[in-house]
Amino acid sequence: MNISEKYIITGGPGAGKTSLLQALKYSGYHSSEEASRQVIIEQVAKGSDCLPWRNLSCFANKVLSRMIESYAQTTDYTGVTFFDRGIPDIIAYLKAAALPVDDRYYSALRQHPYQQLVFILPPWKAIYVNDAERWQPFEEAVHLYANIRETYQAAGFTLIEVPEDSVENRMNFILKSIV
Repeated sequence: MNISEKYIITGGPGAGKTSLLQALKYSGYHSSEEASRQVIIEQVAKGSDCLPWRNLSCFANKVLSRMIESYAQTTDYTGVTFFDRGIPDIIAYLKAAALPVDDRYYSALRQHPYQQLVFILPPWKAIYVNDAERWQPFEEAVHLYANIRETYQAAGFTLIEVPEDSVENRMNFILKSIV
């Protein structure tokens, strides 16, 4: 029997998720890129205010749609897929900003199930850098990490903290955890 396993790799901004996902992809694993970063790039190019630092509610709606699209692209795939963030991340960002979380986010999570085991990368100041899409100071990344952790736990996921280490060692840690 062929099984599709959908694992989330999450954590606050700048914790090394993208590098880790790229290494997994390079090693032959199916992966889904971070929707938030893609949406920021698109909205900035359009000159839109639908950005997390201007209109988080609008941005969250666009990210949810993009995450649902990415999830749908994996429905016929058998094997392991790693997602750079999952639907609970949107909920966590809204909660961190003290914004209401519409039931459609929870409904989307129920309709798009992931593996219960989620890999979370803690804030790591030594590798944290800002760029055009990562605007938060490190302290905000720490705050978001706490909200992400709390949101995933409240949703019933089991979190495995990925240690601060080289990309290769982090990748091996995850792969050993899913065997």
